[in-house]
Amino acid sequence: MKKTVVVGMSGGVDSSVAALLLKEQGFNVIGLFMKNWEEKDQNGTCTSQQDYDDMCSVCDKIEIPYYSVNFSKEYYDRVFSYFLKSYEEGRTPNPDVLCNREIKFDLFLKKALSLGADFIATGHYAKVYEKNGLFYLKKALDKTKDQTYFLNQLNQDQLSFAMFPLGNLPKTEVRKIAEKNGLITAHKKDSTGICFIGERNFKNFLSTYLPFQDGEIRTLDEKVVGKHNGLMFYTLGQRRGLGIGGQKDGNGERFFVVKKDLKNNVLYVTQGEDDELLSKALDANTFNWIPKIPEKPFECFAKFRYRQPDQKVFVSPTSNNTVHIDFAEGQRAVTEGQFVVLYDQDENCLGGGEIIEVFK
Repeated sequence: MKKTVVVGMSGGVDSSVAALLLKEQGFNVIGLFMKNWEEKDQNGTCTSQQDYDDMCSVCDKIEIPYYSVNFSKEYYDRVFSYFLKSYEEGRTPNPDVLCNREIKFDLFLKKALSLGADFIATGHYAKVYEKNGLFYLKKALDKTKDQTYFLNQLNQDQLSFAMFPLGNLPKTEVRKIAEKNGLITAHKKDSTGICFIGERNFKNFLSTYLPFQDGEIRTLDEKVVGKHNGLMFYTLGQRRGLGIGGQKDGNGERFFVVKKDLKNNVLYVTQGEDDELLSKALDANTFNWIPKIPEKPFECFAKFRYRQPDQKVFVSPTSNNTVHIDFAEGQRAVTEGQFVVLYDQDENCLGGGEIIEVFK
């Protein structure tokens, strides 16, 4: 009897090809479109309508049934509200990680199981495999597209149902497959920006939800060098959009954001590749261990942001969901609110957690 796989269809090329490949492999495939954000454009058209239409076209083309589900309220409550709270508290959150944990591999998984699914699949670039009764999450073949960073919060139960059909394919091959099979999404631009919300003017978007207040930009010796437009619009290491170029004194190098003082509404900057941006360690919480919780400190590799090359670290678990991580080399602009994600030498993702404190 055929196994049933429910594929999370976004209306993009990756999920389209994932569904196509699974059908070719003999699975009973069902497409499921998630609507997680309700908003209309200036013409009164739902912004997700085009994606839905493209999904319908693909499913009709490859001859699979499809459904849609609306998780907009749950997305707002479980992802977007936390996103706003983090910015309000001066952190820089990663909604894509939360979206995978709270929506795609929780609510979506439950819905898929109610439709009779044996597995769920997405267009993520990642691999999953089982060994000695444990499920492992591994980097994709195409390292430029690998998305294990965003999947670091998945647990054993979720991974036991997960399939990632694109894990062994380069992105260029995925588009070729879509084109060869006449899928309307073959040359569709990759989605960017906030998960399910998309690319937009970030300042304008965020300011509709959170109050902000102009304030001073100061150097570390408290010299006022300009005005900021609201602390939530800036992140550590940022050098563009500060509006303080052309200072007559100083060392002539570019300014970088090094600190945010929420209490006094002050943005601190320094010039050049300053040691103030370097850190030596961090603490993380909500730590999710994928294969198993380690029994003692160990050495491995880490990413502190997406697309960063792996960095050697020393990990000391302090409880089941809290860790202290020391860096082999100083790291620049490690940011509270982002996730630190760990890997072993075999490219398995060991898990990850939210950075809550950074040590200079």
